[in-house]
Amino acid sequence: MTGLIWYVQLVHYPSFKFVSTSNFGDFHNFHSLRTGFIVMPVMCTELITSGILTWQTSFISLQAIGFYLVLLNWLSTFTLSVPTHAKLSNGKDDKLIRHLVLTNWPRTVLWTVKSALAISLILD
Repeated sequence: MTGLIWYVQLVHYPSFKFVSTSNFGDFHNFHSLRTGFIVMPVMCTELITSGILTWQTSFISLQAIGFYLVLLNWLSTFTLSVPTHAKLSNGKDDKLIRHLVLTNWPRTVLWTVKSALAISLILD
């Protein structure tokens, strides 16, 4: 997810502004549907596996911190990104596109920190 979110943050979401107004609705619907097929199974797997690791170890552990980062990522996704995408489904709005890019930073940071934590746990 970390590689994907950095791509989305630096390339994909900023490219929304280059889609014509007349094609934006079709583009956004295509984007939302296809991205959901890729992202949701991975996010669900990450939530479940992080939760299991936390349950098996301790709710006060490095594994638990990873789980809490996942929960924060879900919170950010469903309170910031999903509502903005819902508004963009009504048509192109450059202000909303800028908002989408800006409010995607928390997810980018959270997944990056989660990956760094996972790597440190593997190397430990």
